[in-house]
Amino acid sequence: MAETAREEASGTAPSLKVRTARTLKWNGIDRISTQVLYAVTGVVLANVLSKDDFGLVGVLLVFQAFATIFVDSGFGAALLQKKHPLERDYSTVFWFNTCMCVFIYLILYFSAPLIARAFHNDMRLIPLSRVMFLSFILNGLGIVQTNRLMKMMQVKQIALANIAGLTLSGIAGVWLALAGYGPWALVWQTIVLAAIKTSWLWLTGGWLPRYGMSASSLRSVYRVGASVFATSLLNTIFLNVYNFVIGIWYSFASLGDYTQADKWSKMGSASLSQILTSTFVPLLSRFQDDRERYREMMGKVNRLTAFMLFPFMGGLVVMAEPLFHTLFGTKWDSAIPLFQLLAARGIFTVLCSLYGNYLLSLGYARSLVVIEVVKDCAIIAAIGATVFLHSVEALVWGQLVAGVLTWLFVLRLTSRATGFPAGSLFGGLVPYLLLTLACMALCHMLGLVVPYAPLLLAIQCVVGLGVYLAILRLCGDSILREALGFLLKKTK
Repeated sequence: MAETAREEASGTAPSLKVRTARTLKWNGIDRISTQVLYAVTGVVLANVLSKDDFGLVGVLLVFQAFATIFVDSGFGAALLQKKHPLERDYSTVFWFNTCMCVFIYLILYFSAPLIARAFHNDMRLIPLSRVMFLSFILNGLGIVQTNRLMKMMQVKQIALANIAGLTLSGIAGVWLALAGYGPWALVWQTIVLAAIKTSWLWLTGGWLPRYGMSASSLRSVYRVGASVFATSLLNTIFLNVYNFVIGIWYSFASLGDYTQADKWSKMGSASLSQILTSTFVPLLSRFQDDRERYREMMGKVNRLTAFMLFPFMGGLVVMAEPLFHTLFGTKWDSAIPLFQLLAARGIFTVLCSLYGNYLLSLGYARSLVVIEVVKDCAIIAAIGATVFLHSVEALVWGQLVAGVLTWLFVLRLTSRATGFPAGSLFGGLVPYLLLTLACMALCHMLGLVVPYAPLLLAIQCVVGLGVYLAILRLCGDSILREALGFLLKKTK
């Protein structure tokens, strides 16, 4: 922050366009490197550990997700949305998060036996949970550090923290798995990752809490924070309800299939959502008082999202079988159709997240709660319609249908709130969607003639992406041109 202030005082601060390009570049580096490291570690662990091991830890991840929501309480997102947060605001949110971390961990620590009884009375969950839940305390200590850097559009250290954490935690997890520690390998991998990331941010972020908690600061972020918290809580409940249903009604092995499919599909959708949020919420919030300029930026972000989203997620759908066979052999074949459905659903998840970012950057945080309620009602209806079919795949089909219906509602709501026509929002997606479908059809035909999975995967990647980019280049697509400019431009 001091460096930025000195640059602005001396008149050498980079332009907003350069800062946006720099932020997008480091977010891209962060996501790509994160997914590569995550994938390498995940492949080894998926081949060494059993489905039951993943099912056990999958149960704990549900409770950890809820704990994380209560720790942050939406105030981190409120700091991102606030136009000019003060040092006292950052310190207040930090101390609030810290108190919540300790309080919630104690609740979960003493609730461990109840968790074990609820899931097949498996007492292994008690020690696993008491160690696993320490990670959300470690992550909670880095929330303000992360959001402060994102607000200043200085995400380089966040990327480096993630890379260092994933590298060291991956080594620890693989070593423990090979040494026969079973689910403990996944637990300690999570702990090491959280500890390294938070330590890095504290050592390099250039910020320490200097004040106590301020009632006025809490009030200043409460309106947006409370709405984001309510949205996140509902979102977490209904994203994890499938883990509960599968974990209680089915076996840990079935839950292992679902968690693997969910994890690998989210490597794409969650990464894109994170890039869009950390890059464009701070950017768009700068134009919240200039609606004409805001809608201009909104159109560009909409097309850029489509440019990245459709080929990436569509590629995961069409290349699922050779991808799983290359990485895992036939061990996780029962997870492939689940993965394809969840990847398709991820397209609508990212789009809803994008539209939510538009609303958040304008301060319409309460609209996020409305969206979440609509989405959750769709999920409840989908579960009610499919749970008695006694098929995990049927449950996931219900997720996909619920995702499509939610997207249609959010599209209309966003159009009304921003003044950007729904037809224009949808129209910005169509060219990239149609081109992606054509490339997917081409990749599917390649799968009919190339039997060897690793070779087929490589050919599909090269041909599919090559055709996609070549056609956009021939059509003179402006988003491709600007994206190449961002990647090639020197942004120190």
